Amino acid sequence: MIPTHQTAERELLLMVAGANGAIGTTLAAAIAQMSTDPDPIMSGLTTRDRLQGCGVPQLIRMAGWDTDPAPLVRSLERHGVIPLSRWRPHAEALARVEVRPAPENNARLADQVEAVQQDMRRFLSAHPGAQPVLVNLLPAACDFGQAHRLQSLDDLARMDEPALPDLGYVLAAVLMGIPVVNFTPNTVELPIVCREAALRNIPLAGRDGKTGQTYLKVVLASALKARSLYVDGWYSLNILGNADGRNLMDPDRACGKLRNKTHLLDEILGYRVGEPYGEASHKVHIDYYPPRGDAKEAWDVIDFKGIFGMPMSLRLNLQGRDSILAAPLVIDLARWVAALKNADMGGPCSDLGFYFKKAVGEHPPLTFQDQLAALDRLEKQIVERISGPLD
Repeated sequence: MIPTHQTAERELLLMVAGANGAIGTTLAAAIAQMSTDPDPIMSGLTTRDRLQGCGVPQLIRMAGWDTDPAPLVRSLERHGVIPLSRWRPHAEALARVEVRPAPENNARLADQVEAVQQDMRRFLSAHPGAQPVLVNLLPAACDFGQAHRLQSLDDLARMDEPALPDLGYVLAAVLMGIPVVNFTPNTVELPIVCREAALRNIPLAGRDGKTGQTYLKVVLASALKARSLYVDGWYSLNILGNADGRNLMDPDRACGKLRNKTHLLDEILGYRVGEPYGEASHKVHIDYYPPRGDAKEAWDVIDFKGIFGMPMSLRLNLQGRDSILAAPLVIDLARWVAALKNADMGGPCSDLGFYFKKAVGEHPPLTFQDQLAALDRLEKQIVERISGPLD
């Protein structure tokens, strides 16, 4: 058992790669709101009634990096996710969030790691006693060369070929013993990174945050499977007009997210959707549509069959807000990995699959029911290690 006084009142310090993006600035506004009037944010947290004795959710601070290290308030205004009237009362607190320049993408990976570690030490000195968590919110990027074949962190750090822009942040965190949340579809959890995190007992949570359409896809697919209804085809279309939508118009950058979205359905159902046709009939499309901004819309057409092979169909239309859905999940995940760190439970955490399209770690839970059960088990393990057995 770990004494609760070591965790109960300790602040969380979220070190955010991509702090000035739409999700990053929404996250900052949510954190600022929680420090004065937490109810509007706490009501949207999945951890609000979880992780007792593992820290107070309101005690969160934020710092980070961006390729455009403009004042965070200016970026918040530019994205327009939250009305000015909602965040203006917190402008002073938001102005104190330090956003450092991101390392040069063309720099050697070892130099990127060193620059990020220097900034991490700077952030920690500005928030003494805080418990740090690295949060990766960088845009989807193209996968890279031979890094997955390298056998040591030293080999990885000396790599001369271009690397994913977020890999330097993750390596810096692992080397400094800081838990990692990878909310992006970027494959930064290389075998050597996962192995080192496990050896050093550092929690890793990822990959690709599951916020809207895919979350509901997991729920519906799990429900159809539970009723033994055969999914014959599933067509998904997304439109969004923020920087993420524009970025995903590049096929090389979109491939990871699309792969995560499509493979997920076959994994839940236990068969390849489209088998009778000799080709996949699960289609996912993402289109950039500027008028919508951060207000994402998604349509799903689900064709399924019952007994006698009789066809039926379901339509779903989600009109969501991308960053509003994502930001509370980031807070939840930061609390989970901090609690895992305090409970001395490191390495890739597959039990957090509820939050991700492609959870890293061994044997992640696939159906919605199994994902909820995994969270319950994980919470029990954490709380018992920190506070003692639950009643």
